[in-house]
Amino acid sequence: MTQAPTSSAPQQLWGIRYLRKDVGVAIVVAVALLLGLLLQQGVTSRTKQYVASDQPFSIAYPAGWVEVESLIEAPLLKVQNPLTESAFKATLTVESRELDPATPPTLQTLLDRRVEQRQELMGYHFLANAEVSVGGEKAMQYDYTYVVQPADEPRRASLPVVVVAREHIVVARDRVYYITFATPENELERNLSRLESIIQTVKLQ
Repeated sequence: MTQAPTSSAPQQLWGIRYLRKDVGVAIVVAVALLLGLLLQQGVTSRTKQYVASDQPFSIAYPAGWVEVESLIEAPLLKVQNPLTESAFKATLTVESRELDPATPPTLQTLLDRRVEQRQELMGYHFLANAEVSVGGEKAMQYDYTYVVQPADEPRRASLPVVVVAREHIVVARDRVYYITFATPENELERNLSRLESIIQTVKLQ
């Protein structure tokens, strides 16, 4: 006796139903990812404005960054990105020094002094320098690398981190400003465009 062929209609129906569910889930996931991306862009685009109380200097930096203490002589500003994926957090530091208006040093002289100071850093290596403009004033851009050993936490030892720094040396009237951005090497590409955006907000009047 021959067996009657079974109908494939129910299977096709279930397949269509599952396909509709899969498409629906995919749409929900895509919308959620898009909303998350828009939210992230909104957060990262917000900035805080720092204005020096006794000097003609101001700069804007990402609103999510936090102020931190400094071991060196108190800078005008020192902020870090707490979301940096490293034990060493991307850091923006602004220092200010008075100059003798009667005998102001050249940018090259200021760079040479800074290089001499930075040579004390562990694993220091000079990369490059170039003349640029910051806040409408001539400035010297100075790139270098060094190694840091972030403070270890109990039962959570951290490995040394290679840091890449870009410093802008700017002379305005009777003051020199050192604007230094330091980032872990693995986040350099992502942070360079961010640094350029920050530098463009500098005002010296």
